[in-house]
Amino acid sequence: MPRRVLASAEAVADAALARVVAAAHDAIGARGRFDLAVSGGRTPALLYRRLGALPPEKLDGARTHLWFADERAVPPDDPASNARLVRDTLLAGGAIPATQFHRMRGEAADLAAAAAEYDAELPRPLDLVLLGLGEDGHTASLFPGSPLLAGAATAARVAAVADAPKPPPRRLTLTPAALAEARAVLMLATGAEKAAAAAAALARAGDPRSCPARLVREREWLLDFDAARLLGE
Repeated sequence: MPRRVLASAEAVADAALARVVAAAHDAIGARGRFDLAVSGGRTPALLYRRLGALPPEKLDGARTHLWFADERAVPPDDPASNARLVRDTLLAGGAIPATQFHRMRGEAADLAAAAAEYDAELPRPLDLVLLGLGEDGHTASLFPGSPLLAGAATAARVAAVADAPKPPPRRLTLTPAALAEARAVLMLATGAEKAAAAAAALARAGDPRSCPARLVREREWLLDFDAARLLGE
């Protein structure tokens, strides 16, 4: 279970940047392109500003494609939109062309159709999925108790969510199937308010239906001291 504990949220963002650059180098060298799925949230935003400012010798933006781990059912210019966050941070730096920005259509009236469209477009598998951790243990828009956490419901890689416990309730999300098949997943967790969720997600025993972040327990984690304060040895 690879995990690193760092001194601050800024240190987590720096370490995540190095991991993304390495993954991009490996993917482009092996397959000619890098497919990165991004998430919303305060912690990833620190990374996106750094990533968007990279020079071409550090990141081959022309062969990097941005996808989404989840999106809220709002227009793309809404302050709550993950697409707006990424546009205002990562894309604003100019390292990756806007033409390689593949957003989820959260504003669609028919979210099930939007999920199916995105699933059809989504590369298989993604090279790297960046995730954040919710205080309740959710990740992407997979919340505790979601029917998407039942094994029989996870064949699709993108799904609509109708009843998320946090506003807005309607969303689009990658499913456990998409996370499981990804070549790499990197979870970012910072702040004392995430400590209980991080401890539950990384505990030796537990149920993803009550703490969805356990789905990626065996993937890579970067935490700051505050988020890691309840972790056992």
